[in-house]
Amino acid sequence: MSPDPISPEHGSTEPEPNPRAVHRPVLLEEVVAHLGLAEGMVLVDGTVGAGGHAAALARKVGASGRVIGLDRDPAMLALAGAATVGLPVTLVQSPYSAIRRVLDELGIAVVHGIVLDLGLSSDQLAWADRGFSFATEGPLDMRFESGTDPDRAPGPTAAELVATLPEEELARIFFEYGEERFSRRIARRIVETRRAEPIMTTHQLAELVRRCIPGKYRHGPIDPATRVFQALRIAVNEELEHLDATLAILPEILAPEGRAAIISFHSLEDRRVKWAFRNEPRLTVLTKKPVTATVQEVSLNPRARSAKLRVAERCPNPKQAGMTSPNPS
Repeated sequence: MSPDPISPEHGSTEPEPNPRAVHRPVLLEEVVAHLGLAEGMVLVDGTVGAGGHAAALARKVGASGRVIGLDRDPAMLALAGAATVGLPVTLVQSPYSAIRRVLDELGIAVVHGIVLDLGLSSDQLAWADRGFSFATEGPLDMRFESGTDPDRAPGPTAAELVATLPEEELARIFFEYGEERFSRRIARRIVETRRAEPIMTTHQLAELVRRCIPGKYRHGPIDPATRVFQALRIAVNEELEHLDATLAILPEILAPEGRAAIISFHSLEDRRVKWAFRNEPRLTVLTKKPVTATVQEVSLNPRARSAKLRVAERCPNPKQAGMTSPNPS
């Protein structure tokens, strides 16, 4: 499947006539500072979302540079298009794990920097019809891809997983992807409930999960349903598989002294990034400890509280000297 470049001037598929993002890019200043940006650089924002990071990066690299923005969600690309009008940004609907293919199609060998913000966008959470949040009633969907593009047929919804997976598999997903201590109890209740009626909405699932949690654990800092929703979203979108695939090819797509900046929001992702950076001899870790948000940023954007930024640099390699100048065209 060839990438489908989308001009920022014209946007992408339009979820609304004048899309406006509510999402605040996290650790924006820290990302810009750690990438060591200069005019003319070619960068990839693999999770372009509403375009906040991409717009800031594009202003730094200038007209002679270029930012390639990828996202699986066409609705987010519409927001990114609005945020990057007039800037040297090319938007492509694609998972970031397909970055090598996308760059090949665009005639780019290697890039000077890669940014991944692995968090779910505030805009996606706000769209009730997407089913990412239990704060509002909506269908239990959780897919990043649109169901309207025949070339990008999305996988099963969260409702379909809840309706069909065996109890043991549901428990595994909740425990491994959500680190939910009551995973078996929740999976058992789901299987019992679905025999009588399908679990189709966010409120149905959230209430079922809350009833499974013992009283003394129901009143912590997060809603008891949070971990199960996280786990289902990860499973539906195969998020960890996409991350693992991308971490494996980072050294191949970074120019010597090019940098990768990855923001994670939970330990499953952060551990993968940490060990991939440490165990790859072609990368040098630039952040001994993850960079976290300032008190000021958290006060303005509470979701930044759990964000962790890790940065690594591609080691210089004389044998690849001919690869140090990506083609920005």
